[in-house]
Amino acid sequence: MRSLERAIDVLEVLEDAPRGLRLSELARRANLHVATTLRILTTLEARGRVEHDGTHYRAGARLLFGAHAYLTTSPLALAARSVLQDLSSETGLTSSVFVRTGAHRAIIARVEGSDPLRYALPVGERLPLHLGAGKMLIAHLPEDELEPLIAEVTPFVTASGVEVTAAALRRELRGIAASGFAVSRDDRILGGRSVSAPVRGADDEVLAAIQVAGNEETFPTRRTKALTIAVRNAADALSRRL
Repeated sequence: MRSLERAIDVLEVLEDAPRGLRLSELARRANLHVATTLRILTTLEARGRVEHDGTHYRAGARLLFGAHAYLTTSPLALAARSVLQDLSSETGLTSSVFVRTGAHRAIIARVEGSDPLRYALPVGERLPLHLGAGKMLIAHLPEDELEPLIAEVTPFVTASGVEVTAAALRRELRGIAASGFAVSRDDRILGGRSVSAPVRGADDEVLAAIQVAGNEETFPTRRTKALTIAVRNAADALSRRL
């Protein structure tokens, strides 16, 4: 089991290094001995999970098969598609579903609206939990899970230059938990606007966040109320399908 854990550690380091890493740097980030790291990489490269260009290691193409298997078998990902299509058609905005993966979030489904976003945000992108729709995913976490995360990310500065302290983030998360939706402006992208709502399972656990996103032109302040209602309705519809 320890060998399996080490291999996963190496893969997780590579997932967060899109330009690849040299062996020594990869070993340091994985907190492993260089010789141990090399043995793991050699095995993973032979199985197509890692690629090596002579100087740098990076995630291999065969990892795509695992991602595809998740997207084609996950009840959440499968149910999300039609709900997002309806939401994007209704709002004209790009709609997405995010899930929490440890200290990050990832898009598992996305549908472009008639006003597509100006920046790339592909399925599988690793994104922060303390910005945008990520706040919807952590607003309901128990204190023993939430406090370490807050301590790790705060203070931080949003794309608009606003500094957010731990106390400010706690207040915002309490408001999100109470209201059942999260509105974000200039959090991760300057000019970005979004509203998200929770997708819940049978036991009322928050499984995902559904979001519509736009910019100052496509998502002016006057649309906030209507978009919030549309997103919450979509979240309820997706929750009922699970």
